[in-house]
Amino acid sequence: MKTILKHSLLAATLLLSFEASAERFLNAIKVDKAPVLESLAADPAWALAKPATVKLHSGQGFTNGRTLATIKAVYTADSLYMLVSYDDPTQSLRLNPYQKQVDGSWKKLVDPQDRGGDDNRYHEDKWAMFWNVGNSMRDFKRRGCFAGCHEEPTAKSYGNKYTKNPGDIGDLWVMRSVRGGISLGQPDNGYLDDTRFDKDKAPDAGRKADASTGGGYETIKLINGKPEFMNKDGKPANKGGTYWLKAEDKAPFDDSRFVAGDEVASVMVSKFTGDRGVLSGAGAWANGKWTYVVSRKLTTASPYDIQFKDLDVPYYFGFAAFDNAEVQHTLHKGTVVLRFAK
Repeated sequence: MKTILKHSLLAATLLLSFEASAERFLNAIKVDKAPVLESLAADPAWALAKPATVKLHSGQGFTNGRTLATIKAVYTADSLYMLVSYDDPTQSLRLNPYQKQVDGSWKKLVDPQDRGGDDNRYHEDKWAMFWNVGNSMRDFKRRGCFAGCHEEPTAKSYGNKYTKNPGDIGDLWVMRSVRGGISLGQPDNGYLDDTRFDKDKAPDAGRKADASTGGGYETIKLINGKPEFMNKDGKPANKGGTYWLKAEDKAPFDDSRFVAGDEVASVMVSKFTGDRGVLSGAGAWANGKWTYVVSRKLTTASPYDIQFKDLDVPYYFGFAAFDNAEVQHTLHKGTVVLRFAK
């Protein structure tokens, strides 16, 4: 493991005295026509938007643990759009696939060094944004994501996430490339509250999912030693197929279609509906760089979502990137400050 949370927390604490320089200002430009998500940075809506630059450090997989993210923002009468870009030397989509063995059996590939929820070998690329809902976290402007990140190595190798006080809520936008972000064009919408870790009652501590009325991702089971489903096209994931299985593309598993070394998806995906499905997006990895556009209505019906209702006030958020890491994401000091230009 290149970095551990306690070192990162110490470094962040030393940097907190420089809180003024830790703020990055992002101006959202009003546009008449919404950008086409799939056009990414090529859409003309982004031409006049100036990027905020976020220096990220201490991330598993990134070169020397570092990468540089740029974020642009535009908005229409009812929606916010954000363009995210950052360097990542590898595209990682190989999320714990099933692999056929020489003896004909199937094995799920996992990181042998995973100490529990900390896979850094067979995972997926991700990014996350963390928003202060209703300014409920009083120290968020100064501490950013560290307002919800806690070192608890006896519980988990990379700590736990929860807010400090009852009523403190953080809105979590997570782009999981295999589990929705790239496969379906839908980042996951969740939140953070003050629930403390309990291995039996609250293994995820404060991390929660917004209410969903359907859809999501689930593990494909092994039935009699073989995956229950496969993609109807019959392609191995490592030979032109995908490391995800869309629910509408599932077919009964036909073991005769595969040879030793072939890999198939272990996760089936479908779009969330309800509060958990309010985010939309599109993205691509090319030439060592991720580019992604995420959009959301300015306001929603959920008390766990950031509400961009007043366009005259700033909104603070933190950003993290994950390079094939389950939890060991990058860090940055302070916050990014989003303002809506008139």
